[in-house]
Amino acid sequence: MIAENFETIRARIRAAAERVGRDPFSVRLVAVSKHQPLAAIREAMAAGQVIFGENYLQEAEDKAAALGQGLSWHCIGHLQSNKARLAAEVFTCIETIDRLKLAKALESRLVELDKIMPILVQVNVGGEAQKAGVAPQEAGRLCRELQQFPHLVLQGLMTMPPMVENPEESRGCFRQLRLLGEELVSRGLLGQHGPIELSMGMSGDFEVAIEEGATLVRVGTALFGERI
Repeated sequence: MIAENFETIRARIRAAAERVGRDPFSVRLVAVSKHQPLAAIREAMAAGQVIFGENYLQEAEDKAAALGQGLSWHCIGHLQSNKARLAAEVFTCIETIDRLKLAKALESRLVELDKIMPILVQVNVGGEAQKAGVAPQEAGRLCRELQQFPHLVLQGLMTMPPMVENPEESRGCFRQLRLLGEELVSRGLLGQHGPIELSMGMSGDFEVAIEEGATLVRVGTALFGERI
């Protein structure tokens, strides 16, 4: 079932990219494996998936230890600064940088590890009080501050729009993140390491996100089924 779902998602990614004249290979799938058993992750791996997104540090640590080398683990959940040392060891990329304190803590451990960490700045495009992320108007300031940390490689932006039933209702948020990214590139605050990453879109709206420029889509339910 997971292998079939994987092929269906890949086909939907290709179709969405082609609708707007994009190269389908410019979009990568982050399989959201939160609360999924190792057996399900191994099925996804067998189908060709290598990037997995986890919300919780301890769960990610356990899975990374069990599944071995060759996988990329993305932190897609809120990360507390006091967990930064372990996060620097476990994750391949952290998509949820939203404050300077967290970046400082990560940099300190990365220096010790002699490790470079790709990161994304999480932007709270919808302005929801219950969600993490920097306000869009503060994203430039944070991007500038992050340039002082040589072991953190700022590659782009991430967002989670408000929950809606119609995917089209999320289009404005996705477009806003893309335009913000373009603005930050023009100001010299993004893009120093190549084309920027835009992590946006989940199971219910990833095709709209791709049409608006997503390069990373975080898909869980459509791949694995409902969480257990």
